[in-house]
Amino acid sequence: MTRGTRERPALPVLLAISLPVLLALAVAAIGIAGRLGAGAPPEQPPDTGPLAVVPVDAPDATGPDCAALLAALPAELDADAPLPGRPLAEPAQPGVRAWAALPRPVVLRCGLPRPVELTPTSALLEVNGVKWLQLDDGVPDPVVISYVAVDRPVYTIVTIAPALGSGPLQQVSDVVRATLPPTAVRVR
Repeated sequence: MTRGTRERPALPVLLAISLPVLLALAVAAIGIAGRLGAGAPPEQPPDTGPLAVVPVDAPDATGPDCAALLAALPAELDADAPLPGRPLAEPAQPGVRAWAALPRPVVLRCGLPRPVELTPTSALLEVNGVKWLQLDDGVPDPVVISYVAVDRPVYTIVTIAPALGSGPLQQVSDVVRATLPPTAVRVR
């Protein structure tokens, strides 16, 4: 062999080098595809069957303010897709409405007592003219966030999964604003 000429590697040597590289690329592609959701099962529709709600103290749930609010609430809420109303399992709790949504239903309760978290220094969120006290479930990535309307004659709480965005809260705020007159925030 002369000095300037090179011999090509033999086929077995090329295969021995390229097969592990191709295998590593295939494993990386499968991992990336899995993270991007390729091949994931299609998303199931939300449960629309009767929803069992835990009984809670709601002394004003049967009063005229809650009756007016519940009557004014829409059959569907707006999010990325319409959220249909969801019936309540018997015995149905007074002052409660629910809408089918993923990953959790949207639940509204009217007539609850003043939340203990409401203090003179509480940060309030104003949405479409209604002041809300935001309460999360205490985990780093909340599964649900509850909002309590604190400037109306009755306390109303709506619980929403963060994945649904702000649309349901805005729509409920519009109904609360139109149905219940504003009052001063009562912190004690």
